[in-house]
Amino acid sequence: MDAATSEPDVLPQEPVRDAAVTRRVGQLRLIAGLVQGGVLYFLYHAQQSGNWPASQPMLHLPLVLAAIVLPVLLISSLGHLERRPLALWLGAAAAVLVLVGIHDAWRNAFDHAPLLRPSFLVFPFVIGFFFVAHSLVMAGAHDRRWVAHYATCFESAWKLAIQLLFSALFVVGIWLVMWMGAALFGLLKLNFLEKLLMKSWFSVPLVCVAFSSAMHTTDVRPAIVRGIRSLLLVLKAWILPIAVLLVGGFLAALPFTGLEVLWQTRHATAVLLASSAVLVVLVNAAFQAGDAAAGLAGSVRFSARLACFLLPPLAMLGVYALGLRVADYGWTPDRVIAAACLLVAVFYAAGYVYAAVRRGGPWLDGLRQVNLAAAMLSLAVALSLFTPLADPARISVASQVARLASGVTATDKFDYGFLRFRGARYGMEALQTLAAHGAGPQAAAVRSRAASVLSQRYEDRGETGTAGPADYAANLSVWPQGVQMPPGFLAQDWAAIRYPAWAPGCLRRAGSRCDAVLLDADGDGRQDVLLVGENRADGAALLAEREGRWQVIGRPPKSLAGCAGLQERLRAGEFSLAAPRLRDLEAGGQRIVLTPVEAIEPDCAQAGSASR
Repeated sequence: MDAATSEPDVLPQEPVRDAAVTRRVGQLRLIAGLVQGGVLYFLYHAQQSGNWPASQPMLHLPLVLAAIVLPVLLISSLGHLERRPLALWLGAAAAVLVLVGIHDAWRNAFDHAPLLRPSFLVFPFVIGFFFVAHSLVMAGAHDRRWVAHYATCFESAWKLAIQLLFSALFVVGIWLVMWMGAALFGLLKLNFLEKLLMKSWFSVPLVCVAFSSAMHTTDVRPAIVRGIRSLLLVLKAWILPIAVLLVGGFLAALPFTGLEVLWQTRHATAVLLASSAVLVVLVNAAFQAGDAAAGLAGSVRFSARLACFLLPPLAMLGVYALGLRVADYGWTPDRVIAAACLLVAVFYAAGYVYAAVRRGGPWLDGLRQVNLAAAMLSLAVALSLFTPLADPARISVASQVARLASGVTATDKFDYGFLRFRGARYGMEALQTLAAHGAGPQAAAVRSRAASVLSQRYEDRGETGTAGPADYAANLSVWPQGVQMPPGFLAQDWAAIRYPAWAPGCLRRAGSRCDAVLLDADGDGRQDVLLVGENRADGAALLAEREGRWQVIGRPPKSLAGCAGLQERLRAGEFSLAAPRLRDLEAGGQRIVLTPVEAIEPDCAQAGSASR
């Protein structure tokens, strides 16, 4: 059915409710908030004491997620959903939360302490998933249709977003006022309120009741919500021409700079995805429910249509950048998540171009169908990432092990620590298999390295002492070529140095790679070693031998690690030792080091272009 004939021309209005009904709904919402606070306190206390249900992670995690999400859905639904649809919706939401919670507990429970709180990425998933899903459910209930009119979905999503935002601000305001009161009473040596706020049995229910009361207040005053929404949309719509100009300028400059500069940043995909998301949000701020064209300036309408054509090149560049990284290094959890986001971005790009070129009908009318379909696709993609279907850890572990078995990744360059500490249960099981049977052309070496990493404790991940002399030699690429590391360097116990955390990752864990550049940095006639990690997380350091032991004597900027252009010049010996721009001060026998004000971070893009 054509959206132009089926969609209403005006935004739906909230039905006027009886004062008694409103009062009863408000009471139920406060009760729901109080019950939520009590349940969350019970779960928090159980977690702190280790009692049931915290002793059963596969029960505890779903309960935590349900206690956070279900009351909010109930509070928002009261007064809008009838009993049967409300029960069905809360039941479906509970099923999703149980599935995600059990999977999160299962994948992270192997040999270390049981997971007592959801993983870091679960909370963003839960917030995003149920925001979209609840908006669609509320819109469908309003229109009494499985798929509501787009105008109703628009109204529902924006109302919920503003409700959540201002309810969170209200909670922060309540909390600040309570602490102000505690400070005032503290001036009188009365600390009862401060002690009360420190008690979880009081603070947790207080937050939940405050949030539920704010949700009710914003729900019964829809005119205020619409006014705030209109102001935000108008302001965002006027940002659109600026965003289009910047993105268009970026794409126009690419033929002159080349793509190599883009790839050297190593975060091109994330920036391209973020830019695509900004354009989508700003285009929808101008489009609104599809009835705002008459009130828009011509420049905004033109910018919105042009933005639709800028999305495909951004999405394709992101796909290409991700494809290069995967082809070179295989899948990682971050790349799997980026691929899922790119799938949605490509769908938006194709749909928005279709809407821009479509003839007939209102301005950009095709965005209605595209946005609804993209919402459904986003729900499916997000749910698959947090279930076994497309778990990023499962896909990444399978990819990395396959590269090791085929010989694409050398045995000494394989990241066994990834399997042990970032591959969840899938990585642990793969590491156990490698320790037992090996893989690839050097199966014996694989078994040895896998067994070594397998013996490491989870709490020691990334700490010093996890790599030995054999790992140091394998981790280092020495420059200039053909020279040997100074005597005693590889036999050093790097866990025993004064500041072990300052040592680059290649001296602390197996599988981390560094360039070792030999030079005389301090002019004492002896070789010093500049270590520069292949990745920024590995760090960089200048080391010198002092009184028979090697120590870290200098720390270059962190951005030097992973800066491909500068690392190429260091490997080739294209550097010189320069005098400091500012001399140090000495006063009372103490040296005062003066650091120049100008930026000292290396410009990787400029270094990369200069080296070609």
